[in-house]
Amino acid sequence: MLSDRFGRSIDYLRVSVTDRCDLRCTYCMPKDYKGYEDPPDWLTFDEIERVVAAFARLGTSRVRLTGGEPLTRRNLPQLASRLSSLDGVRDLSLSTNGTRLARHAEALAASGISRVNVSLDTLDRECMAGITGRDCLPSVLDGLQAAKAAGLAPIKINMVAMRGVNDAEIDAMAAFCIKEQFVLRLIEVMPMGETGRNTAYLNLAPVQQRLAEKFGLVPQALELGGGPARYWATADGSASIGFITPLSQHFCATCNRVRLAVDGTLYLCLGQEQQYPLAPLLRGGASDAELEQAIRAAIELKPEQHDFGRQPEKIVRFMSQTGG
Repeated sequence: MLSDRFGRSIDYLRVSVTDRCDLRCTYCMPKDYKGYEDPPDWLTFDEIERVVAAFARLGTSRVRLTGGEPLTRRNLPQLASRLSSLDGVRDLSLSTNGTRLARHAEALAASGISRVNVSLDTLDRECMAGITGRDCLPSVLDGLQAAKAAGLAPIKINMVAMRGVNDAEIDAMAAFCIKEQFVLRLIEVMPMGETGRNTAYLNLAPVQQRLAEKFGLVPQALELGGGPARYWATADGSASIGFITPLSQHFCATCNRVRLAVDGTLYLCLGQEQQYPLAPLLRGGASDAELEQAIRAAIELKPEQHDFGRQPEKIVRFMSQTGG
């Protein structure tokens, strides 16, 4: 099993297949952003498969495809099929903004993707357009129903909670997710890049208490998917709400993941700058053993915790550059 110097097992790899996105969410990417990686610098499907296979041989069993918006990458189901067939990969999932999910849900399910996380910050159409820069709520809701029909489960809704923006709509989102049997995950905004730092932070601790009282939620002992969310469930266990609190109650002690950016940079922490370039190895004739050795060396760079609370200005890259 792959582990870091603090004894944390690294069993989860997030793979960004593109830094492009068809939305401009206010906390993620500037409206006029032009600093994309050139497509020739993107890892090819062959290179992505090789990195994932190396991680799998080292014991990393769960892989998530991210972006940018991963469904803007052509032929993504083909990549998913290749990755889901690798020895050692037992869970392949996808994070998406949902705008293209309706047309791809069946192909994704057939390719071996088992579940999806969908970014949805509001059920108010005007508010959604204000956050994303596009009138896209109907297409996202259609995508959710298509994912459900395709058998992708569980479907998790990622809602970034922002003071003065969508905080008044949290209860409505919780009720919607309970009704539709989606897993809601409320996320504190992370101060990544200028966009993240300029978004009004909302402490989720009072929200958690309010929702627990309103919907009769009780803490869950087990986490769904081994991620950073702390989950609360309805009394009958039919619905869950998770809280991801990197600032008010960080989860660094149990962090189990690293992120592969579209250019082959391995990021060891969202809230630190430690990184390791794998593209030179992939394109320089390195053997599989040398690639595995480099991955082990990179994991040793993983910091103990993020610096969001102490030095938020330190992280200048945007979320879309890292891979959500």
